Amino acid sequence: MIRRSRALAAALLVAVLVTAGACSGSGSDKDDSTTKAGANGAEVKKVTYLTGFGAVGRDAFAWVAKEKGYFQEAGLDVDIQKGAGNTQNLTLIKSGQAQFAAMDFSGGEVLSGLGKFTDWRAVAAVHQQTLVSIMTTKDTGITKPSDLAGKKIATATGSVSELLFPAYAKLAGVDPKTVTMQGAQTTALNGLMAQRKVDALSTFLLSKKALETASKKEVVVMPYSDYLGDLFGNVIVAREELINSDKDEVKKFVGAILKGLQYSLDHPDEAAAILNKAEPTAKIPAAVAEINAMKPYTSPPNGAPLGYLDHERVVRSIAILQGNGLMPAGLTPDKVADFSFVAPS
Repeated sequence: MIRRSRALAAALLVAVLVTAGACSGSGSDKDDSTTKAGANGAEVKKVTYLTGFGAVGRDAFAWVAKEKGYFQEAGLDVDIQKGAGNTQNLTLIKSGQAQFAAMDFSGGEVLSGLGKFTDWRAVAAVHQQTLVSIMTTKDTGITKPSDLAGKKIATATGSVSELLFPAYAKLAGVDPKTVTMQGAQTTALNGLMAQRKVDALSTFLLSKKALETASKKEVVVMPYSDYLGDLFGNVIVAREELINSDKDEVKKFVGAILKGLQYSLDHPDEAAAILNKAEPTAKIPAAVAEINAMKPYTSPPNGAPLGYLDHERVVRSIAILQGNGLMPAGLTPDKVADFSFVAPS
């Protein structure tokens, strides 16, 4: 009798364990993210984050947030993958293969306004101004926008730099039709300038140090933000479905990655070393230079907290892009940003 009771109890225990396992494994988690138990038994959510482009200094803060344990403190296990620009990043966001990404906001607004990618929202700003600029070596004699007339400018094919140039040129008093734009691979730009195969580049100002190194010459920078001051640079975006289904998770992610951003700005040398440890191809001096170069562009005006997205500026940025014929009318701020994650101070 005792043996029968023990056998019955064991059978019931097995049935309970099998049922529990089936329940926990059935169905798919939201946004293809997974949940697992941490060392202390607490729930840890696994998510994927895409950098803006590759593994460079401007994106070091994600690895810093991971190395410093900020993601872990937020209950997140973040798989950091190297992004490849807006279109690829938004493609992975749309398919659910990534939940978060960094990307250029202006380019994202245009893609959304054209109806190509609409299932994302910016949740925090990394750069308060666009970092796109015209760069050239001093020996070209180009020192101001009007000097660009009749010149050849290389830019990454299909990039936001190429997209925004006509608007920048018009506002700067240059007829864009008088400038020859030459498309090229991003990695080839500095070489083209160093060899004087072009007169200038339209690219991100954070690569100034790399251009100086490649050309061994002093570099002149003319930021697009001198004329397009209401455009943001890179932002952190989240999948719309995740925002709707688990806003708390998004809030935790935003808080953790912004802690990583602040630490990187305060400790650029350490941040560059952390990046190099994770991605050895990212050289420390270049990463330090990028972090220091972007620091002035990360502080919101009027004492707002790091990462703040100003609603009225987003309204104006949309107006600029629409006014320059980059997308049709109809896009509204709520279609490209969720302003609830970083509140004004």
